[in-house]
Amino acid sequence: MPVSAPTPVPHLPTAGAAEPARADDAGHRSSAGNRQALDDVVRLAAIVCNTPAAGLALVERDRFRFKARVGLDVASVARQHALSEHALREPDRLLLVEDIAGDARFDGFPIRLGGRRARFYAGRAVCDTAGHALGALCVYDVRPRGLDPSQQEGLGILARQAQRLLELDRHARERQRELSEHRSMARTLEHRATHDSLTGLLNRDALAQLRADPAALARLQAAPYCLMLLDIDHFKQVNDRHGHLIGDRALREVALTVAGTIRDTDVAVRFGGEEFLVVLPATALANAAEIAERIRHNVATSVLPFRLTLSAGVAAGDPERDRPEEVFARADQALYRAKAGGRDRVVADDTLRLND
Repeated sequence: MPVSAPTPVPHLPTAGAAEPARADDAGHRSSAGNRQALDDVVRLAAIVCNTPAAGLALVERDRFRFKARVGLDVASVARQHALSEHALREPDRLLLVEDIAGDARFDGFPIRLGGRRARFYAGRAVCDTAGHALGALCVYDVRPRGLDPSQQEGLGILARQAQRLLELDRHARERQRELSEHRSMARTLEHRATHDSLTGLLNRDALAQLRADPAALARLQAAPYCLMLLDIDHFKQVNDRHGHLIGDRALREVALTVAGTIRDTDVAVRFGGEEFLVVLPATALANAAEIAERIRHNVATSVLPFRLTLSAGVAAGDPERDRPEEVFARADQALYRAKAGGRDRVVADDTLRLND
């Protein structure tokens, strides 16, 4: 049948202005560089085929969504109304529809160009390396027309380039997913290495790392600090009378109480079986004793099948004259006095220290 002359190609947007599909298209998300490359492929398809519109339409469930487009009024079209659906049925051949209005198969075709209904369509399927259809690279015109052999060949070449770009995207996404999984696994392993698995608090290995960390030491040595030692009273009897599962529950309850009472800048460590260490930077002894008392009270009133108590020893350190080992020894001595005095109490170190 006779066809009209091609519609003159209007001034196309400058590079990068081809309208991309939705950014949340998770199935076909691209890097910024590949988005630009796909935009260029679509623009080049319009230039090669001398058409006012072109698009890369990718399958997204029950729709074709334009990954990149130029001259088109819509961002997506239902598969039941899409000519590209027919292009996917014969992926090795170009689908050429010279007059859409004259073909009853395409009644209700929704594509418009500048408000005018499209009359011409040419599309070539874009498949992955396994031959599965991803979508189609297509061109449109508002007049019935055709493509000469060189234009048909050019559209096929550009469809293959789009396929390669989408494959690069897929590989990049897989690589990013693998990197994310590796980072997540590394974080998990690091957490397991430095945290007590039962209570979630730092463990003694983490404490050793903190002591070897110059930045952590600098924070501790910036001002007077306190060390607090906590010990659950008669914990062996808890395990003997109620079983280790209840004993574990008691440990978790104490850990939650400690973590919920101290500041974000403080450091809580499960130091031994039923013993906990808390480092309180920039804290006066009276304030540290008050914090210890709140922990003791909250543990004593916690909801457990029995009454749980703990004892606490607190000591202050001056970074200009005290070594951490000396402060720890004084906190340990205060804890011993708390237990010797009847348990379920807080004792603050009162060792008389003379200035050098």
